[in-house]
Amino acid sequence: MQEFWFYIELGLHHVLDVNAYDHILFLTALALPFTFKSWKNVLLLATVFTFTHCLALVFSVYEILVIEASWIEFLIPVTILATAIFNLVDNKAQMDERTIWFHVLATGFFGLIHGFGFSNYFKMMIMGEDDKLAPLLGFAGGIELSQVVIVLLVLILAYMVQSILKVKQSLFIMVGSIVIILVTLPLLYETFPF
Repeated sequence: MQEFWFYIELGLHHVLDVNAYDHILFLTALALPFTFKSWKNVLLLATVFTFTHCLALVFSVYEILVIEASWIEFLIPVTILATAIFNLVDNKAQMDERTIWFHVLATGFFGLIHGFGFSNYFKMMIMGEDDKLAPLLGFAGGIELSQVVIVLLVLILAYMVQSILKVKQSLFIMVGSIVIILVTLPLLYETFPF
């Protein structure tokens, strides 16, 4: 049980590490268009992301599907950029006309990519261990807990900015998405595989 908690803690620290901010950027971009009022949509996206993220970890750890690390490192900033750009495009739609299905499909696909990104790190950590399931579940649990923390922080920030400071949601989404795009562009350049 102590080993299980070790891997939960490892997963938490791995996502919440400010030096590994790409995951934080993606989750922020994903949560930007939502508020506590749309908690069902946020819950749906979090569930889809968690499922596909864990699925990618399982595929990689048990070597069902292995993807070259350089491509994953490049695709992670692509997912961040695509999510932020979609936020800007979708920001024009009326709130009640917004569809969640693009978000669901994109989140599932992006969850796979981010899961494969973590799997390379995780496989190095458990190299030589016979039992992979307990560390896998602990690490995935820590990652998912940290993701919930990030999404909640974004929703709290959205509430404070929109309710207390009276900033329109569309402006909040636009400014947040532009900042994310500007931070992500250097990552794209640094990880370009050619």
